[in-house]
Amino acid sequence: MTITHAAVPTLTAEPAMPNRTLTVIRMQLINRMTFIWMPAAILWSSFAVSMAVYGIVIGAAGDGAAPIYGGGSQAPLWYFAAVGVQAMTLTFPFSQAMSVSRREFYAGTLLTAGMSALGLSVIYLIGGLIEKATDGWGFEGYFFYLPWIWEQGPVVAMMLFLVTSMLAFILGFWAATIYKRFGFPAVIVALIGLLVLAILVSGAITMADGWPSVGRWLSDVRPLTVTGIAAAACVLFGGVSYLTLRRATPS
Repeated sequence: MTITHAAVPTLTAEPAMPNRTLTVIRMQLINRMTFIWMPAAILWSSFAVSMAVYGIVIGAAGDGAAPIYGGGSQAPLWYFAAVGVQAMTLTFPFSQAMSVSRREFYAGTLLTAGMSALGLSVIYLIGGLIEKATDGWGFEGYFFYLPWIWEQGPVVAMMLFLVTSMLAFILGFWAATIYKRFGFPAVIVALIGLLVLAILVSGAITMADGWPSVGRWLSDVRPLTVTGIAAAACVLFGGVSYLTLRRATPS
């Protein structure tokens, strides 16, 4: 009698799971207007307006015009707070429908914001170097190059721009996670809480007669120090926003 042995199935390794963090990055970049085109449009619009104003002022002052420094290059920084809100409210529900974990969504979203902020920081760096080399486009009108920010070199100036952009993004993202977790009244309460904290700190400084010391510290602080403080704030609020995100609901 012939005995037939059943075929033994061969075990093969399953294909590796796709990196969902990269999936989140691609998901965020579907709407390139938020992360790329809008920050770039704000930067270049501010540049065009600043150059026009510089031309009018310098033309009116004639040959004796002093160098003009403007803060228009900082305009995209504050938009990053709105980017943080949109990155959370517009994409988070969709990511949960795709079974992306909150950790993967958080990491991919921060990486996307970091790439956007880095791109703007490179433009900021190149623009500042051009202004230094050309004496402010030939008529001493400075948009990217601000003496205090650049006093410790172009790399520190670029780092400050980058870290400040990320801090604005994280604060906006955190506000959106609070909204998703607790609703809009909680956002108002959080803002009021921050305002009350600022008032209490100001009151404590006043009672201790510490404003002269604060003024001296502000006059002596250097860009690298501010960069470090902003980076520490990014870590603090980034951690808090992640803890809030863990219990946020997609709806």
